[in-house]
Amino acid sequence: MRSIDTLLCALLGLAVSQSTSSTVQRIDLAERLTAGTLRVVNRQATRLPARSDAVHLSAGEQVGLAWVDGTDFGDGTIELDVRGKDVFQQSFVGIAFHGKNDTTYESVYIRPFNFRATDPARHQHAVQYMTVPEFDWPRLREQFPEEFENPVNTTLSPTDWVALRIVVRGPRVQVFVGRVANVTLEVRKLGTLDRGLVGLWVGNTSDGDFANLRITPAP
Repeated sequence: MRSIDTLLCALLGLAVSQSTSSTVQRIDLAERLTAGTLRVVNRQATRLPARSDAVHLSAGEQVGLAWVDGTDFGDGTIELDVRGKDVFQQSFVGIAFHGKNDTTYESVYIRPFNFRATDPARHQHAVQYMTVPEFDWPRLREQFPEEFENPVNTTLSPTDWVALRIVVRGPRVQVFVGRVANVTLEVRKLGTLDRGLVGLWVGNTSDGDFANLRITPAP
């Protein structure tokens, strides 16, 4: 009887695992760009010839976005590979989520030029969470110093592809930068947004590369 129970449990576990894994939405950004289902804001988007599933957002003034049409993310996990550059104040790349419109969303992004900075203040400011428009990074740094920013693992290269994973669970956001087991940044959510679009994000003066987007809603 015990062996039958064990077999039934194993089969049930497999079924649950398959059901959970089937909820992962894998988004080919290059295909979306070709199909016209990336809505680009204040940038130009092009395919990257060296990586078939990747897109590049051009540099420009102010923030740039590329919303993924049809996404409606609440709680769960967003994973993406991003690539910036090691140029001071000219590389800000990340993810926008819970997007309501082009100026109202939450965002997590990295500053690759600070990954290996020897200055302690710059080193601390390698990954950032914010909610715009009310909690942009200047207000957070002034009113909540160091709460919404952290350093990253110094083995990460500022010019390589970097895995970025964001886990949203109720009032908390966890961020993993690189293929690491331990959380890089964990913060309380700000504002009242709890659902909306997912998009690619680049900051003022920045361009960036993006690939391998996966969205997994919470069960």
